[in-house]
Amino acid sequence: MNSIHPVNVGLLGIGTVGGGAYTVLARNAEEIARRAGRPIKVSIVADRDIKRARSLVGCSCQVTDDPFVVVGDPAVDVVVELIGGYTAARELVMRAIENGKHVVTANKALLALYGNEIFAAAQQKGVIVAFEAAVAGGVPIIKALREGLAANRIEWAAGIINGTTNFILSEMREKGLPFAEVLSEAQRLGYAEADPTFDIEGIDAAHKATLIAAIAFGIPVQFDKAHVEGITKLEAIDIRYAGQLGYRIKLLGIAKCRQDGVELRVHPALVPEKRLIANVEGAMNAVLVKGDAIGLTLYYGKGAGAEPTASAVIADLVDVTRAATIDPDNRVPHLAFQADQLRDLVILPIEEAETAFYLRLTVEDKPGVLADITRIMANEEISIDAMLQKEPEEDEGTADIIMLTHVCREKQANAAIGRIEALSSVRNSVTKIRLENLQ
Repeated sequence: MNSIHPVNVGLLGIGTVGGGAYTVLARNAEEIARRAGRPIKVSIVADRDIKRARSLVGCSCQVTDDPFVVVGDPAVDVVVELIGGYTAARELVMRAIENGKHVVTANKALLALYGNEIFAAAQQKGVIVAFEAAVAGGVPIIKALREGLAANRIEWAAGIINGTTNFILSEMREKGLPFAEVLSEAQRLGYAEADPTFDIEGIDAAHKATLIAAIAFGIPVQFDKAHVEGITKLEAIDIRYAGQLGYRIKLLGIAKCRQDGVELRVHPALVPEKRLIANVEGAMNAVLVKGDAIGLTLYYGKGAGAEPTASAVIADLVDVTRAATIDPDNRVPHLAFQADQLRDLVILPIEEAETAFYLRLTVEDKPGVLADITRIMANEEISIDAMLQKEPEEDEGTADIIMLTHVCREKQANAAIGRIEALSSVRNSVTKIRLENLQ
């Protein structure tokens, strides 16, 4: 990039985030130029809806409905990819890199699936792929992991990294409503998409957790090895019982580095209500990181929306502008560690995960039942931390037993659950929810 002229940006997609980025760039142009050392301006926009795009940008830049015009434009220095999805976005990003252009993207799905290929191509061409907006919206967690915590050996990270599911769980807890009812309300309010599958099944959070794990531990992105569970099977009764025991249920993305490998998992989990992250409500995001030198740090803010996400996109543009003239070998590496220093740590299967558990079962209300259950737990070498017995709302000669275990291997818990469910006194399947103390 020439140090005299402005940085020319080609914007792919001017929807919610693209529109926010354009607006913030225009509004804060002088402040951004002072930080970057050069003006940053959008010179061309590609969007399928040309009429809407022109109404947003006026005559300030060129507008096209062909994104390949943007990635092939010799005047464009940086391509900002905000169209989402896998196929077209992958081809456009690879074409931009091939043409020697830096790339800024908010596309976590693209990077979680094809990040290794994209980063390798960028390394070879000497260009930057920046993606702060891909994880937790405006919360600068990527920069914190890559730069601010560079002195630390990261032990684990756990985050509320999907605002839709956090909103749903907050509403279920506060109002005692079932999942389906709260989901409909979230869709009505615009927090959930018409097809909310990526959010409620944990896929969106898993894309982000995959990127966090790669940056935290210096490993390739491996989305296909992540364990992913959503919130669709959660029941209001378990949220209520968790509250009575001093916990809140959150959908967590967890990356944990152990001597024998990496735990990479997304699932609902009980979190002690005294933890700050347990009190993150509504559509907000938060990521808790444990480093060996600094201890615990918490990053909190808006994980979605036009201007919060635009904040991260523009921060990346400023970084790219500052770093463009630096020798590529001396830039901040894409995945925090030098490309030839990535480790080939195994991603552990969920059966090897080490965590505590919340177990709920309905049993016949008669002598000896509890003794049978505790005997099974002892035989599987699982110790019980707390227990609660509740009478059901309708007296059917049964009782609900809720147990919190100490930390054990998932396969131990599964073995115990299989033996408990085989008891004639147990009326239903055991509800199992993981419990994370996050200490």
